[in-house]
Amino acid sequence: MSAAARRATVLVLVGVVLAVVCTFLGRWQWDRHVWRDGAIAVVETNWAADPVPLDTVLPSTDAPLTDDDVWQRVTVVGRYETEGTVLLRNRPVDGTPAYHVLVPFVVADASAGSAAEPTQAGTVLVVDRGWVPPGSDGSVDVVPPPAPEGTVTLTARLRHDEPASGRDAPAGQVQAISAEQVLAAGGVEGETFQAYVAMTAEDPSVAPVPGTLAAPSTDPGSHLSYAFQWWTFALGGLVAFCLGARRELQDERAALDAEGPPPPAVAPVTSGGVELWPTRDTPRPRRAPAPDVPRRRGGRDEDAEDALIDAQLGEQDSR
Repeated sequence: MSAAARRATVLVLVGVVLAVVCTFLGRWQWDRHVWRDGAIAVVETNWAADPVPLDTVLPSTDAPLTDDDVWQRVTVVGRYETEGTVLLRNRPVDGTPAYHVLVPFVVADASAGSAAEPTQAGTVLVVDRGWVPPGSDGSVDVVPPPAPEGTVTLTARLRHDEPASGRDAPAGQVQAISAEQVLAAGGVEGETFQAYVAMTAEDPSVAPVPGTLAAPSTDPGSHLSYAFQWWTFALGGLVAFCLGARRELQDERAALDAEGPPPPAVAPVTSGGVELWPTRDTPRPRRAPAPDVPRRRGGRDEDAEDALIDAQLGEQDSR
């Protein structure tokens, strides 16, 4: 294989590898776009939906919250365990430092009066009532508005329970909205759900209340455009490297055509056959000596001298 052919092969292989990598990256961005599009559809559907009793979505504390039910509004009757209030750290709101106010809610009736008998009584639901700004030193001076006392009919949006955080937090604070960690930090015992809720309304209501939690973003992002960009890179890179390989072969062919065919190699013949490569010990054939041919001198003086000699010889013969 010639040097140009090797370079062309390397270029094609690089183009294929680049195309495969870019194709997979484009597929990854496409999957993210599909997931994001589905999440936006769930938000738009559930955000405007009417509230339903909690037990119709979560019939038991062991029932997982499905992705299709996230942001669904539910109603439940119970009471706040205000002494177990916990603050969630490191959750800015619109770029501003803030704490989320997490309050355990002891369920009295998960059917909110729609069932003949109360359901899931005694279970504990973690409620995110909103946010408050940090105090002067960031923690000690934070005093969230109190929750309403007595029996409350709560309307809130369902959210997925967050994974428990391994980071330390001051007393009465947590780093994630993990229901079990929140109850442990607040010193509240009880069976909890695999979800928490974000408060939207309370009956009876109180004032003031923590800041309203922001609505989820419905921006689809740039995943779709990124996917097409990666696929464009895959196709363009493969074509570019293949053209480069073709140019290498064309340049080699043009160079060979310009040089012409190489002269045929003649190997010396010996008594044992054809010698592939002559060495210094190989006898060289001698040149035959040139024949002794009289050379004719030219010029007028030489011709006159020859004529004189011929005349003298002729006179001697006549005598």
